[in-house]
Amino acid sequence: MATLLKAFGSFFTKHPLAGNGLVYGTLYVGAEFSQQTITRKFLTDPPQDIDRPTIARYAVMGTFIYSPILYNWYKWLDKAFPGTAKRIVMKKLLLDQFVLTPPLLVIFFTGMSFMERQSSVTEECRQKFVPTFARSCLFWLPAQTLNFLLVPPKFRVVYVGSCAFAWVNILCWVKRQQLVNRNEVQAIDRTI
Repeated sequence: MATLLKAFGSFFTKHPLAGNGLVYGTLYVGAEFSQQTITRKFLTDPPQDIDRPTIARYAVMGTFIYSPILYNWYKWLDKAFPGTAKRIVMKKLLLDQFVLTPPLLVIFFTGMSFMERQSSVTEECRQKFVPTFARSCLFWLPAQTLNFLLVPPKFRVVYVGSCAFAWVNILCWVKRQQLVNRNEVQAIDRTI
């Protein structure tokens, strides 16, 4: 086991982007897999098979889209704002939550809709962005405070990936929520 950890550490040092991509992508897929296991195996009767195409979409999103963005973002953020002083951590928190998170949520909802071949790649984003962003503030601000105070920079994406395991379970739940049909809402509004 020690040899395996040493080899992984060496790979991670030599190829940080690939190492972060593998770890983050694995955790991202793990979150969707755990979500599906609960909802499809335990909460449905009869149990359903795991939805492999959805797992594949999460693999693409986590490994090839999110991890390079996060790797480069944290590399820049740590270079632009080195240290763990309170004002530095506060700057990092605000930038992370209010500059990076909104585009990441847009990429998530539109990217998943695109890969699902939805008729509108923006509809789900329009309906779910604001409540999801509010939830992300509650989840990520405390998590990122610990990240910026305690985690060495080279492990930031791995830490975020570990937190993302929990967060993506939340995203998976949000993603599974039905969209509101605008025609139905207008019809209800007219009757009220």
